[in-house]
Amino acid sequence: MSKRLLLVSAAALLLSTATGCSSLQGSKAGDNFVTGDGAVTQIAPHDRGDAVSLDGKDLAGKPVSLDSMRGRPTVVNVWGAWCGPCQQEAPLLVDAARRLGGQAHFLGIDSRDAGTAAGQTFQARNDITWPSVFSPGGEAVLAFNGLVSPRGVPTTVVLDDEGRPAAVFSGVVPSALTLVQIVQQVASGG
Repeated sequence: MSKRLLLVSAAALLLSTATGCSSLQGSKAGDNFVTGDGAVTQIAPHDRGDAVSLDGKDLAGKPVSLDSMRGRPTVVNVWGAWCGPCQQEAPLLVDAARRLGGQAHFLGIDSRDAGTAAGQTFQARNDITWPSVFSPGGEAVLAFNGLVSPRGVPTTVVLDDEGRPAAVFSGVVPSALTLVQIVQQVASGG
């Protein structure tokens, strides 16, 4: 087989793997999701645009709102109990929250779990103490105006003190320290 044909075949395989996910319609949790590539995108203060507004109910049925979290950075993590990379990432988020203390709010979006029981178990097992908006259809990510894909799980967005997107982690956060440093940078106006 020629090198060119081998490269074309490899590219076709990579493309079919990357695009193998389809729409959310008719899917169940764990199907049709794309794990990010680990890229971290930082957004300069003058390019951040409008604040993200999101209201919903947490896993216990209590109302939760991003608007109430303004005044300091907020870390928003999109996850699902069915998601292996989310399970890998959870201890990193808990460690970052511990290190940051009161410097930042944390909010989860439980995306595409069939019910709240799986999410509650996930949070308890991982010592997650912050609320998570229950979004069984993944609709809550639409509040991020295209920064977060409904199929992009896990994804973490750091909002500045005004609620504007300042950084996006596509996939598992690389480390608790990286997340802490970016939140502290955002808190200091960067």
